[in-house]
Amino acid sequence: MSDKIHDRAEQLIAQERVEGISPADHDWLSAHLQDCAQCANHARHTEHALRGLRTMAIPMPTGLASRTQFRVQLRLQEMREREPKRRALWLACVVSWAFGIVSAPYVWRLFQWFGERTGVPKLVWEVGFGLWWTIPALFFVIVVFMEKMRQSSESELTRKSK
Repeated sequence: MSDKIHDRAEQLIAQERVEGISPADHDWLSAHLQDCAQCANHARHTEHALRGLRTMAIPMPTGLASRTQFRVQLRLQEMREREPKRRALWLACVVSWAFGIVSAPYVWRLFQWFGERTGVPKLVWEVGFGLWWTIPALFFVIVVFMEKMRQSSESELTRKSK
């Protein structure tokens, strides 16, 4: 048999153990292993080595579990500390938007009345009304953006310290 066939068999033996092979390749490999003692021996040795690796005890550094638990607890505490802030921010936004929706007709009339009393052009007081709606949303976007920037800088510092 040619070396290419044996090389293909060895490749399929390894591939079958790691990522799997197609049914056609599996059928070809099974037929080849029945005919070729050398490749069948290689497959047995591969299986024996993998079985040995699975049963081998790997010593872990002392205190690894406790250090890992400590870091998980720190991360959990950090997440809990940030969570109420986000809830408060979302709650404030919901209340603000609900109040804005409920009070919009009254604010519109107030801006209209003010515009008529002062002689301000209609476009100016309409823009003022629009800003009254958008400024809280802009503050929200700015706060969220600043929070994301702070988190990314903290994670960058954490990566550099490791």
